[in-house]
Order: sequence, then structure tokens, then C-alpha cells
Amino acid sequence: MTYPNKTASLSTKIVTVSMLCLGLFMSDVRAATTCDKNWPEWDVFKKNFINEGGRVIDASTPRLQSTSEGQAYALFFALVANDRKNFNLLLSWTEANLAEGDLTARLPAWLWGKKDDGSWGVIDKNPASDADLWLAYTLGEAAHAWNDKRYAALSTLIAKRILREETATLPKLGLTLLPAPSGFTPSTTSWKLNPSYMPIQVLRWFASHSDDDRWDKLISSSVSVITHSAIKGYSPDWTIFDASNGRQTFIPDLQGAEKGNGGYNAIRVYLWAGMLSEQERYRKDILAALKPMAALIESKGYPPELININTGEFNKSASSGFSAAVLPFLKSSGAHKAYEEQNLRIQAQTIKTDAYYDQVLALYAQGWQEQRYQFNGKGDVLLKWKSACSK
Repeated sequence: MTYPNKTASLSTKIVTVSMLCLGLFMSDVRAATTCDKNWPEWDVFKKNFINEGGRVIDASTPRLQSTSEGQAYALFFALVANDRKNFNLLLSWTEANLAEGDLTARLPAWLWGKKDDGSWGVIDKNPASDADLWLAYTLGEAAHAWNDKRYAALSTLIAKRILREETATLPKLGLTLLPAPSGFTPSTTSWKLNPSYMPIQVLRWFASHSDDDRWDKLISSSVSVITHSAIKGYSPDWTIFDASNGRQTFIPDLQGAEKGNGGYNAIRVYLWAGMLSEQERYRKDILAALKPMAALIESKGYPPELININTGEFNKSASSGFSAAVLPFLKSSGAHKAYEEQNLRIQAQTIKTDAYYDQVLALYAQGWQEQRYQFNGKGDVLLKWKSACSK
């Protein structure tokens, strides 16, 4: 977005800003709230899922669990909402409970909740790289938005630790993001990977704001994982990269709980892809690789909950939260009929306010759709409240 020249007259500035706001309004039927500083959906999310101490709680799970992913996502939403109070609460809880009080020394554990003995604490101390990426990214963007050097330092330290602990050089694929520091190497020649852990705009931000070329290498391998693991155009939840006998092949993870299907993890692949900037060099390749999913949604009128990535067979329609998640993907793919139909589906089948994951997907997708935030070609997040319309 460009701003009026400082030497322009006051009347010219007013007209220019007014035109900017009008342009945002006309860009999408839901953008009527573009210049509104409030985010009602975020307020509902806070009320239903975040306690007074800054813990994000998924009450649908037996352990009333909290995850590093949930904390990182909520931090991003707090930044988009210009909610620094809750941002700090979320960050403090994450550091105190998932990182043993020190995010400068360790990555956060991915799972916290009620243990088998009835006590509360870390259940699985293994970090999750997608959460760590979103955490470091959001801290870096918050440092810029709110002019806070501590956020910037934390972001840099976490990013360095991700490179050090959560990557490996795979044959032919090169430096690749692993799901966690340990536990994802089924054999000496195979690795279990998750395409939804690799949002290209987030990786692009690290590459754009760092002189470490390993981030560019991670972008390259991540694009390969996303496009080649979607064998028939449907992304898997998990994939096995097999380098045995000199091969470099992506194989559906049939041994995992998802049995090679694409579902609750994979839905984020379409979400991240849809929100890519038009200036992102790999945007067209990724959208093209996933085009069959857009065609399937258009033909059926809904996204599938679980899909066999080899055959395209699926069990049933997914929730309205999945419909929200694919909105950016359908819009960016030019699937206008499907885009409008999914908007109608959400209106007809309202997303449940107590459905944690559906609400997360909706906040990401509809926040982007309403232009509360966008990503540019460098991965920077463009925040509505920082724009001219909020002044």
C-alpha cells in the first residue's frame, strides 16, 4: 500500500486515504469492516479458548490440552488484532510452561495438559517445528509493529535453534524442515514429513530478513515436499520421503494414524497456499499442484474431511471450519463458483463457537479475507491496524 506524499495538501491526503479505504471495501463483500479496529471473532475466541493466564485450551480433548501450535497461532491473531495485552500473556504462559521459563535456551514443548496421574504439566517435551516457525515469525513481526527489541531478539534466537535442531539434509531434497528434533526417521533412508508444517510465506520472511542462505534451501525443499507429496493433487497429512536404493520418492504414510489420507493437517496446506502473495515466485506452481482439490470442492459443494490422496475417494463432508480454511485457496485458484458456495455454506451452517480447530481455521482464513492482514512477496504481514485506514 502506498501512502500520500508528505508535501501534499491536507485535502489531498484526506481524499487519498478515503480512496484507499473505499478500495479495500470494494475488494470483497466481507471487507465492510476493513477500517474497523475491532475483531469480534477474536474476542469470541479469547472468551472461549484462552484463560486469564494466557493458556489456549482445547476443551474437546480428554486432557484439556494446550499445544505450542495453539499458543503460536493465538499470538499471531493477537498481533493481527493489535491486542498487545493478550499477546504478552500468551507469550509469558508459553515461555513459563512450555520452555521451562526460558525461550532463549530451548524450543517449547508441543503438548501440555492433564497427565495420567492427575497432575498438570508437559506431556510430550518434543517441540513441533510448525509451531516454532509461527512463534519466531510472529515475534519478529510484533517487534516491527510494536517496536520491541525483546521480541526481535527472541525471534532471532528461536529461528537459529530451528535451523540447528529441526532440519536435516536429505538426499537430493537438500536441507529440509523436520517435524521435530527427534522421532521422525522411520529408517536410515526415510523421513516422515508434514507438508502443512511448511508455510512458504513464513519461510520466505526468514529468508528475506536473514543473510543465512539455509532459509532459501528450506523454501526449495518445502516446495518440493508440498507439490510432490500431493500425488494426485491432494495433500497428505503426513508423507514418507524414501531415499532407499537410490530412489527419492514420496510415499503415503500408511503406518500412521491417518493411513496416508489428507485431513486435519492437510487442510492447512491449502490455507497457506491460498494466502501466498502474488509476488511469491512459487505461488503458481503450488496452486497448480493442488488444483484437483479446488475442482473436487467445486464439483461436490464442500471440502472432504478425509481423502485418499491416491484415489480421491473420501468419507464425508468436512465441517464449515474446513470450508472457511479453503476460501483463500479457492479465491486464489480462480474457483469463483466454489468460493461463493463455501461462503454460503458457512452462512447456512455456522461454525461452532466451541469448536477449537474450526475457529482457528476460520480466524486465519476470514481474517485474511477481510483484509485484516495480508502477506507481501517478502513474507511480511501487512496489518490493517497499521495501515492508513486505521489512523
